[in-house]
Amino acid sequence: MTDKQDNIILKVRNLKTWFPIKRGIFSKTVGWVKAVNGVSFDVPAGKTLGLVGESGCGKTTVGRTILRLIPATEGSVEFEGKDIFTLGSRELRNVRRDMQIIFQDPYGSLNPRMTVANIVGESLTAHGIAKGTERGRIVAEMLEKSGLSAKYANRYPHEFSGGQRQRLGIARALALNPKLVICDEPVSALDVSIQSQIVNLLQDLQNEMGLTYIFIAHDLAVVKHISDFVAVMYLGRIMEYAGSSSLYKTPSHPYTRALISAIPEPDPNPKKKRIILQGEVPSPSNPPSGCPFHTRCPHAEERCSQQEIKLEQVSKDHFTACWKVVEKGI
Repeated sequence: MTDKQDNIILKVRNLKTWFPIKRGIFSKTVGWVKAVNGVSFDVPAGKTLGLVGESGCGKTTVGRTILRLIPATEGSVEFEGKDIFTLGSRELRNVRRDMQIIFQDPYGSLNPRMTVANIVGESLTAHGIAKGTERGRIVAEMLEKSGLSAKYANRYPHEFSGGQRQRLGIARALALNPKLVICDEPVSALDVSIQSQIVNLLQDLQNEMGLTYIFIAHDLAVVKHISDFVAVMYLGRIMEYAGSSSLYKTPSHPYTRALISAIPEPDPNPKKKRIILQGEVPSPSNPPSGCPFHTRCPHAEERCSQQEIKLEQVSKDHFTACWKVVEKGI
């Protein structure tokens, strides 16, 4: 999904993750929650893809399905040319060293009974990389890189603030020196003053270690700051995909325009007009036919409710799933 001949480290094609709806005494499947419903994108090595959308759009499910923390229903995920969904347990174990995740909740994602040294160093022992003195050295190095003192190694999670705990989560994710890191809303649970520190830390670590990020968030202001590319999701599908500067400067999909218009401005007399979407987000267990956004779109026409449109290129490195944008350039 890019015109550039970049070194693509991750290719996602037609990814679907559906959860069964079971009812009755025999737990019969009566329907499906289509959390992710046909998502495709590429992530170049050393770059950051921002995955954004309203709560419940399926962005977190995409990240966890890529790592096989959640089983996929359909589609493929290629990491450095290897189809993740076809790997056996031994091959998957080796690949997991290169694919890590930073969780959203800095409180619930750390084991309260484990010391910092064990939390950060657990993966080193599990993969047989280091133990004893060498493990301690790597743990200390990761703590320092994440902005914490190595002397905290024998402390427990409850002794840290929310921002410090998220730094521990970052240190744990980077202990194996991975190539790809899924950042699952890593700053949404933090104070605004701490959010910028964590985002800047992630950028510094990316430059230092050559990391590739998928940055999942609902805050478009944060995504704009850190991302090279942005994919906008709605009801399990990608509505728009573009370079960060292109998407924020010239958003083409009506849904993207509405999201960007909701970004707070420090000016008491904002220049842009807020776009208020009508109606509620449909249920992913019964998504609308055609374009999933047509029930709330101010530009919807009859065809939008009948014919599904895939992502179509509207300019260089800019793709949109909207009939009227592609044909008329609304």
